[in-house]
Amino acid sequence: MNIFRTDQIRQLDAQTVDFEHITSIQLMNRAASALFHRIEKMLKPTDKIIVMVGPGNNGGDALAVSRYLLEAGFSVKTVLCQPDPKVSRDTLEQLINLQQTDGAEIFTLDNPIMLDDFDGNWNYLIDGIFGTGLNRPMVGYFSKVVHWINKQSAYTISIDLPSGLQGEDNRGTLVPNVVHADLTLGLQFPRLAFLLPENEVCVGKWELIDIGIRQEVIDKMLALYAYTTLEDMKPVLKVRSLHANKGTFGKVLLVAGSPEMTGAAILSIRGALRSGAGLVYLRIPSAAIPVIQSAVPEALVQSSQKPMGDLSGFAAIAIGPGIGLHPAQMTYLKDIIKLKPAFLVLDADALNLIAAHTDLMVELPPNAILTPHPKEFDRLAGIPSSNSYERLLKAIDFAKKHHVYIVLKGAHTACITPQGQCSFNSTGNPGMATGGSGDVLTGIIVSLLAQGYLPGDACRLGVYLHGLSGDIALGSQSYESLVAGDLVENLGLAFKQLEP
Repeated sequence: MNIFRTDQIRQLDAQTVDFEHITSIQLMNRAASALFHRIEKMLKPTDKIIVMVGPGNNGGDALAVSRYLLEAGFSVKTVLCQPDPKVSRDTLEQLINLQQTDGAEIFTLDNPIMLDDFDGNWNYLIDGIFGTGLNRPMVGYFSKVVHWINKQSAYTISIDLPSGLQGEDNRGTLVPNVVHADLTLGLQFPRLAFLLPENEVCVGKWELIDIGIRQEVIDKMLALYAYTTLEDMKPVLKVRSLHANKGTFGKVLLVAGSPEMTGAAILSIRGALRSGAGLVYLRIPSAAIPVIQSAVPEALVQSSQKPMGDLSGFAAIAIGPGIGLHPAQMTYLKDIIKLKPAFLVLDADALNLIAAHTDLMVELPPNAILTPHPKEFDRLAGIPSSNSYERLLKAIDFAKKHHVYIVLKGAHTACITPQGQCSFNSTGNPGMATGGSGDVLTGIIVSLLAQGYLPGDACRLGVYLHGLSGDIALGSQSYESLVAGDLVENLGLAFKQLEP
């Protein structure tokens, strides 16, 4: 599913109007009808609703929703928040339509202080002040209205975007001046802002409302961002031949773990094996080998005290989980990078070693996959980012500059290609914020590489399966009780959901 910029969404709306030979207000009514049907499912006949309306087309959507709610018999008060009498053409037409609807109660808010006299006993508040039309931080009159909204106990639903939030870049946004929605109903497409953690307090939960933007015009619009769904991933999964053998599915080398951190190695190995790799080798200090052989008998273990030897027989290599920052590990890392393997995954301590020896960045083999969490990425890219949008831009630049893939881990893990395209993941949950989850992901991704998946597909599919296994685990666990081992145990069910 594509994620378009705000300006592109306006183009798609206009192109749909042209393609279907309809008017813009007909498209607005279609959107408002879809919004109404979603909101109606939440309501009881006795609920009281207040609708806050702005001067632009977001306000037009809200006016039409008010009309549909009134016609369905709900108690609705509509507040016009427009100190400037100038409103968009379609919004004016929607206002006239609402004024002609029986039972319409419309209040023009000349001064925000007048809100203090309102009853306030609302069950639902619908925010239709500003959507994607806002292009600067909200101040003055509208910020005062937003402050009043955020004090209300009503369940708040924002149309398209919480008023005051930009669709993409919110580095200059003042969070207190943004509506704090309980639910945001996005129109047709996710907004980039939905997926960034600093906006969660404003966006709340979010859902998409299909307003019928034509697929023909969507297909012609280039999107640099995407949101990975089940429908996207099903065609990516390879079908296995009945005549395959263990050699068919690749030979993986993991350089992971240490005597103090055998758990990271075990989780990575299990992730790789449960994801279908034919053979998984592990290099680890001799002292840890008995633990590994006991915990994962399917793994083939090599002592890291012995020479590395020829690595050309390995279809994919991963290094980093739990290896520590000892000089010997730095030697392994340098040796592997110098070999320029076709498929290489760098995680955890491997990334920290690279961050401490930045000369290695220019030596990274093309198409290597780096899987940092935000702090690890900040160490790599310099100057820590307090804003995740800024970090995302830096990650895109890093991937392009070094010709690598970045898997920037988080609630909606971002997979970034060397061309700068970015896909956000739709699976996963807060229970996965636990030690070892990233080790499992490393095993999954390197396993998929060994099986012949291209790096971009291995990243997106690996991240999707990783999150999906966490979601499946919640069937028998809670956020609090979920551990990394649960992800491994549910990988099989995750794969099954993608099978034809």
